[in-house]
Amino acid sequence: MSRTKRVVAAAAVAFLAVGVTACGGNKDSSASGSKGAVIVGTIDSVSSLDPAGAYDYGSWEVIDSVYQKVMRFPTGGTKPEPDAAKSCAFTDPKTYACTLQSGLQFSNGDKLTAASVKFSFDRMLKIADPNGPVSLFGTLESTEAKGADQVVFHLKSADSTFPSVLATDAGAIVDEKTFPADKLLAGTKVIGSGPYTLDKYTAKQQASFLANKKYSGPVKLQNEQFVLQYFAEASGLKAAVKNGTVNAAFRTLSPTDTADLKKTQGVKVVEGTGTEKRYFVFNAKVKPSDQKAVRQAVAQVIDREGIAKDAYNGTVAPLYSMVGNGIDGHTDAFKDKYGAPSNEKAAAILQAAGITAPVALSYTWTPSHYGAAAADEATAIKRQLEASGLFKVTLASTEWQQYQKDEKAGSYGSYMIGWFPDLPDADNDVSPFLGKTPFLGTGYDNPQVQQLLVNEQGTADPKVRNEAFAEIQKIVAEDAPIIPVWQGKQTAVVRDGVTGVDKALDPTMFRFYELSTGK
Repeated sequence: MSRTKRVVAAAAVAFLAVGVTACGGNKDSSASGSKGAVIVGTIDSVSSLDPAGAYDYGSWEVIDSVYQKVMRFPTGGTKPEPDAAKSCAFTDPKTYACTLQSGLQFSNGDKLTAASVKFSFDRMLKIADPNGPVSLFGTLESTEAKGADQVVFHLKSADSTFPSVLATDAGAIVDEKTFPADKLLAGTKVIGSGPYTLDKYTAKQQASFLANKKYSGPVKLQNEQFVLQYFAEASGLKAAVKNGTVNAAFRTLSPTDTADLKKTQGVKVVEGTGTEKRYFVFNAKVKPSDQKAVRQAVAQVIDREGIAKDAYNGTVAPLYSMVGNGIDGHTDAFKDKYGAPSNEKAAAILQAAGITAPVALSYTWTPSHYGAAAADEATAIKRQLEASGLFKVTLASTEWQQYQKDEKAGSYGSYMIGWFPDLPDADNDVSPFLGKTPFLGTGYDNPQVQQLLVNEQGTADPKVRNEAFAEIQKIVAEDAPIIPVWQGKQTAVVRDGVTGVDKALDPTMFRFYELSTGK
């Protein structure tokens, strides 16, 4: 997945205005818990409010609340269940058929039908926005609407992960009467059929959500309104938690800020299972990253334990595979290939390839999107590589909006990327990066890996799939187009009186609807 600096005092004025609206009472019957507004602070950013143009966590936080999908992941669950659908099933390995719930409506009163679903997927494939989620649907050939409630997805090849992909926010359903068919929606007046409506949105400042009176899905709201307040820096977010202008904070406080808040009266720090990962990515078409020996030498030098300690105070764990720790099919492929960090082994790799050290290497990172510790991480990487005597590293930083464009355009030789998997399956940790149409600008094209992806996607047999994943991880460790660095935890900070945060900290997506202020 740039921001404008703001002072906390200015944010407090906005909160007061929101509070008046909240107390005025949107008395929607779908809310089963508290009626008070929950104000959540974050340093996340939003790339697009249109699902066809969004493939980053900050945007999906909004999309997950405003739109329905055909399928969804329930709170605490990893198996997709019906959302807008009543039922779905494979009728053959390349055909997935769904029956929609009856009486579905968008928040403006327009009917949600099979035609709406077909329109949503057709436009996403047609627009194919480079910052959108189209790469997740590489196996989707076409979408067919049969009558008002029958939807049939025709696949190019067997894909056992397709129901889970539908459950991600890439599968959001939009209103065909308000969204253009061939371009992203302009403006902020988005229409969905999800549990909330987006009442007000000001980029880089605030998003306000109200319970959707037309919603008839499975989610039970514990609040009638929540507000996302966007901060430019973690320091501002921390101050807002301390002075009570936010009820909660999620993504991303620095480890030192979190440690300090643990000592603050009236504040609670809650940790949940994390899926966030950090990768060191090369563009294999940009010198010197185009040389495998250079990539391997970096992989041999990188000290993950040191990065976890120096940049994150031990709040993240070393990661030795693109496939996350705890995910079925994971192997420690990079540890198997390179063992402990070794400058001597790295020097031998470069020497065998005829490469003279030190190698001039550029490494780019983004300063706001990944939190304050990203700077410490970039510095730690530079320090480790230069301490080996094998590299001379130039660090550069670019704000997130431009960063996404630059890395896809091949502007960076190597760069930092964080990853929140879209679904709890090993395929989702590898296929978006290594498939025929990768989401990142890696310049890496390996037909053997692409065939292994086809093989694992074509079967539900865990043994066959895990054998394919093991081979993929082995190849990636050998070629080192992407070096896994760490995997973190999810952390939220709440003021006294806020409940439901333990449920909200769901590995698939933060569940704002689980939060309540009890007011």
